[in-house]
Amino acid sequence: MANTEKSSSPKRKFSLSGTGFLLLITVGLFIAMYAAGMVVFADKGFAKPQMFFNLFITNAGLLVISMGLTIVMISGGIDISVGSVTALVCMAVAFSMENMGVNAYVSVLIALGIGLAYGLVQGFLVAYLEIQPFIVTLAGLFFGRGMTAVISKEMISIKNEVFLAWANYKIYLPVGSYSKRGKFLPAYIYPTVVIAIIILIVIIIVMKFTKFGRSVYAVGGNTQSAMMMGLNVRRIRLKAYILDGLLAGCGGFLFCLNSCAGFVEQAKGLEMDAISSAVIGGTLLSGGVGTPFGTLFGVLIKGTITSLITTQGTLSSWWVRIVLSALLCFFIVLQSVLGNLKKKK
Repeated sequence: MANTEKSSSPKRKFSLSGTGFLLLITVGLFIAMYAAGMVVFADKGFAKPQMFFNLFITNAGLLVISMGLTIVMISGGIDISVGSVTALVCMAVAFSMENMGVNAYVSVLIALGIGLAYGLVQGFLVAYLEIQPFIVTLAGLFFGRGMTAVISKEMISIKNEVFLAWANYKIYLPVGSYSKRGKFLPAYIYPTVVIAIIILIVIIIVMKFTKFGRSVYAVGGNTQSAMMMGLNVRRIRLKAYILDGLLAGCGGFLFCLNSCAGFVEQAKGLEMDAISSAVIGGTLLSGGVGTPFGTLFGVLIKGTITSLITTQGTLSSWWVRIVLSALLCFFIVLQSVLGNLKKKK
């Protein structure tokens, strides 16, 4: 009798979804790459805790911007203007403080205002006028880069004391390494990392536990089904682009805290870094699938590739782009294969 009851009870089988599989590959790839760096470049300090935290320090702005790209891509859109928005934010912040005497606190509002304006305009054109997102954001890319040159064609270095205090403030951590003389050297991060991590946590919560987050997944997965469910597709897409713009403005400000300057060619190609980070993190280009947590590891992989090539010392910096593009192609093909397998099932 006991055997009959046991056999009739439903069996629980563990199944890994396509999203989970992609995330698993991304996390595993990061761990493998970083572990290899710790072994190969141990004599150059790659195994020190500070090297790991440097990944967050140098990519804090990219992480925030990639969060915005993740949201837009999940909704079924794209935004290739974020690099130009970053350059425009950096130039506007530098010019306003150095040439107009604006204080550092107002510069934060300027950065967020630029991002909000971009999000509103591009979101309206995409959601309500139904213009292709690529065309809209391509125009935004050219406009942002052009406006950066209009403000100033020369590089402007930021000398504002409050701004520099923000940029150079170190938050020491209880972990670290020892020097050759036996002195303990604590690892540190900057406020930009704390802000980026807070934003990451907020976006994870928003996308997983709020009505807006679930609506974005629904719209990106199947627009017609979302409309039949009673969702306002246009409004959701507009909100996605507004949030993307705000995150681009915030990420641009964090980027400026790292560079402490504004110039025309700044953040060139950053939009491709953000898109590739999202895709490597498991976000589908077709929409409806992706996680901010996966994008975090996409950013860390990009940072690890940069660190490995920089530490190696003899390779050109262009190898970062080459390796990143190869990984991007690999994950796009993998997404396509998993998508086809899902359709067959």
